[in-house]
Amino acid sequence: MRVAVIGATGTIGSAVAEALEPRHDVVRASRRGASAVDLDDPASFDALIDSRRDLDAVVCCAASTGLAPFTSLSASEFARSASSKLFGQVALARWAFGALSDEGSITLTSGTFAEPIAGSSAGALVNAGLEGFVRALAVELPRGLRINTVSPGWVTESLVGAGLDASHGTPAAEVARAYVEAVEGTDRGQTIRPAAANGERQHS
Repeated sequence: MRVAVIGATGTIGSAVAEALEPRHDVVRASRRGASAVDLDDPASFDALIDSRRDLDAVVCCAASTGLAPFTSLSASEFARSASSKLFGQVALARWAFGALSDEGSITLTSGTFAEPIAGSSAGALVNAGLEGFVRALAVELPRGLRINTVSPGWVTESLVGAGLDASHGTPAAEVARAYVEAVEGTDRGQTIRPAAANGERQHS
């Protein structure tokens, strides 16, 4: 398959690209890469297309939201949190309808946690909305297209880089396997969580 990985220079995105490349033709995209794609600029999505052939899968690992106390966030800051991760990925999904070959797949990134975390209200709003969007959209996609989302949780390498306790993190290589499963599998409308307590990926 020909798979576009957006956010391919990040911790998760680079691991996903590396996991896919042994079996697939991977187009690595990022804001500053050869294929420059920015979720805030839907016109940039066309950088993923060239004259060779249509895409078979689009994977977005570029979206993120930070932690901030609810009382410190203005209405415009809440809107900004939703702009790229939620509406940017929605725009990407809309674009992918015309770019993907029949039975192609879209894999987005959410990020809900099993237990509430202080400062995560804006992110929770965005991620729950994204997961609901994916679940509902899956039943109406044309041409056999599939859509899923991966909820990575804490990533070990990111925690280490931030000087935080990495014991609750999941290695990027394990997180990447959840994205590969979404691309190569048959799931529709699922949220895949790689960091299950029993060591198995969870679907919901």
